[in-house]
This record gives sequence, structure tokens and C-alpha cells, in this order.
Amino acid sequence: MNMTISQRDIFDRVAFAGSRNITRSYSTSFSFGIRLLKKSMRDPICAIYGFVRYADEIVDTLHEFDKPSLLARFRKDTVDAVEMKISMNPVLHAFQLTFHRYGISFDLVDRFLVSMEMDLDQKAYDRRGYEDYILGSAEVVGLMCLRVFTEGDDASYELLKPYAMRLGAAFQKINFLRDLNADFEGLGRAYFPGLQVDRFDDYAKARIEKEIEEDFNVSLVGIQMLPKSSRLGVYTAYLYYRRLFDKIRSVPSERILDERIRIPNSEKIALAAGSYIRNSLNLL
Repeated sequence: MNMTISQRDIFDRVAFAGSRNITRSYSTSFSFGIRLLKKSMRDPICAIYGFVRYADEIVDTLHEFDKPSLLARFRKDTVDAVEMKISMNPVLHAFQLTFHRYGISFDLVDRFLVSMEMDLDQKAYDRRGYEDYILGSAEVVGLMCLRVFTEGDDASYELLKPYAMRLGAAFQKINFLRDLNADFEGLGRAYFPGLQVDRFDDYAKARIEKEIEEDFNVSLVGIQMLPKSSRLGVYTAYLYYRRLFDKIRSVPSERILDERIRIPNSEKIALAAGSYIRNSLNLL
């Protein structure tokens, strides 16, 4: 039977609710930041997060299953959802609604999925492979979000594009550094080019940190140029990762291999409150 408008609205809302739940379950940091976005942006950003998180879960956690087959099916289902403008998979349905509403290029989606495919068998990277992986796994995700933040304004999107890419890269490199031992011991991966994890020392750590610092410095310029509707939420996510980076930078290299550095939720709340005050006073 044909769905009425109200029934279709329910179908769409349920799909977005699923993505909101995924975001809350997997990332308190992004959840806090998303709450500070303009209300109409929150569901679309959760939809993007849900999409990339589920793809990432295939390659990172579902070890007892045929991961290449699962990822190939996920790619096909994504293409079908985008082409048909509907999916019975709630994650993909919410994503395709966001994809079409904000004019996300499928090139970004494809590049992301290519990086996920790299995770199936790529265990070490040279400089070019590392940059290609970060482009697909993080920078294009930043660009998908930027399409939402700029609300269809192509000129703003093009202006802010390089800054969004650098922010995505900074977040990903911090994740790599924080999870250095878990990625190596649990998944056999070493993302940083030329790094031998068993020989990781303060010199190697400082070299990586310098690269992240440069990404942060560039990305902050772009955050300050974002529309007010998204600036506070993005700045708060920046502050969370900046704080995590500072904690990582303050400890010796051996601790990175021994424990997973974290920020407690109480500190995240304080950072969110501080960013709200700074934004209200135009101090970003």
C-alpha cells in the first residue's frame, strides 16, 4: 500500500532516531558537540556519523564474520539507497536523506568506502598511502559535514573546504596516536608512515604531534569563519580533541602504549560550557 505523508514522516523520523542512538552510544564527544548545533542540523550530522560508524565497525570489530563480503554488501546497499532515495536499512535511509538534502557528492562517499576497504588488508602505510587513507577516512567525512554546516551555500563550502579537511585530519591522527597500541596489537595496523610501533619513542611521538599541531592551527581559522548555526558545535568538538591532544602530548611515549588516554565526561561538560560562553562573547 502507498504510504501517506504522515506515515512517510514517521518512517524518516525512525531512521534518524536510529542514527541519533548510534551517535550517543559510540561517541559522547560528538554527541555533546552536536547538541550545540542549530536544531535542524543535528539529525543530518548524526546520519553522517551513523553511516561512517557502521562502515568502520565492519572493518574494526566484526572479526567473526566475512568482513569483505559485509563491506561489499554495505557499499552496494549504499549505492542503492542513494539511487532509489530509500532504504529499509534505517542507517542508510537517514544517510541518503541527508545526502540528497544537502547535495553531498557521491565522490566523497566513494572515497570514504575505499579507505574502509583499505582497512581489510592494508597493515602499514608509506607517506602517500597514509595521506590517501586520511583523505578517505576523515577529510571527506569533514566535507560531508561541511555541506550540512553551509546549508547549500556552494561559495561558503568552497571557501571552508581546506579547513574542514585539516580538522578531519587532526581528529583522525589523534585517534591513531591514542589507539596506537590497540590498532597494532588488536588489528595489526600501523597507520603512521615508517613507524615501528615496537620502537615508538618520544622523538617519534613529537614528530607526529608537530603534524597534528599544524592541522589544528589551520583548522581553527576555518572554524572561526563558520556560520553561527554550526560554529559553536564544531568549536566544541575542536576543544574536546584539543584537550585530548594536550593530555597525550603531556605524557611520555611509553604511556601511549600502556593505556588509552581519555577525557572524563565531567571535563567534557566543562569544555562545552566554556565554549558556549566564548561563543556568546564572540571570543572564538
